[in-house]
Amino acid sequence: VQLQASGGGLVQAGGSLRLSCAASGRAFASKAVGWFRQAPGKEREFVAAISWSGGSTYYANSVKGRFTISRDNAKNTVYLQMNSLKPEDTAVYYCAAGAVVSGTVSLYDYWGQGTLVTVSS
Repeated sequence: VQLQASGGGLVQAGGSLRLSCAASGRAFASKAVGWFRQAPGKEREFVAAISWSGGSTYYANSVKGRFTISRDNAKNTVYLQMNSLKPEDTAVYYCAAGAVVSGTVSLYDYWGQGTLVTVSS
């Protein structure tokens, strides 16, 4: 499974962005997918995750109510809709695929290259 994240950019606080994670390989539809982010000088942290079917979703407390994760297995793509963005959301965002839905970095086997989100105040 190869993943490519896109959709990052510069946005003002309160604005919105939608990130996409496009995958190659038929196995993607059977994988859980997570979004993580890493700000300069900080560790990579969990943002959101979705089960292979899309039936279960999980969010970090810091983004709950503002971000929505979804997937379209017919398009081999997972989305992260980010609303009400804050400067503290600034980071490189990574998508990852694994066997189980989790907030733990080490449980994901495949990683995309990351896309930069910058939120200005």
